[in-house]
Amino acid sequence: MDDAGGRAYRDAMPEWLAIEVSDADVPASSWRRAYEDALTEAALTNGADSWEWHHTRWGVVLELGFDTDEHLERFRRLPVVRAALDAVPDPVSGLLVYRGRGGGAGASVPRHPRPRPVAGAASLPVPAPDQCVGNRLCAADLARDRELVTVGAAQ
Repeated sequence: MDDAGGRAYRDAMPEWLAIEVSDADVPASSWRRAYEDALTEAALTNGADSWEWHHTRWGVVLELGFDTDEHLERFRRLPVVRAALDAVPDPVSGLLVYRGRGGGAGASVPRHPRPRPVAGAASLPVPAPDQCVGNRLCAADLARDRELVTVGAAQ
């Protein structure tokens, strides 16, 4: 336990902001080259203490760490940030801005593929019953008649 009246955590937790930009007709890496300096400078002058750029198979991700929530919100309201976000290659479905670390922050261990069913695991279709044409006896009728004769003789 901490001393009376002390804080539970000694250091403040950083507030993270992630900006994900997807590729479109123009690659997201071009957008990064155009706005990287302006976004980084705006973040650093408005309370960010860390930043990281990540290249993904679908685009780029910018992660920014701020000391306080107020710094994060002030950064989001800056005209240079709004201009950069308006200029992404696909403004309709190619931009995600959210709190927290980005880049598909799922499980730290990659998922393994499920095992495939082994050969022969699926059942075969049921064959269609034999059909007789005209007055000729079918092999199925003969087999059925033999079973009836055999069962009748055993009784």
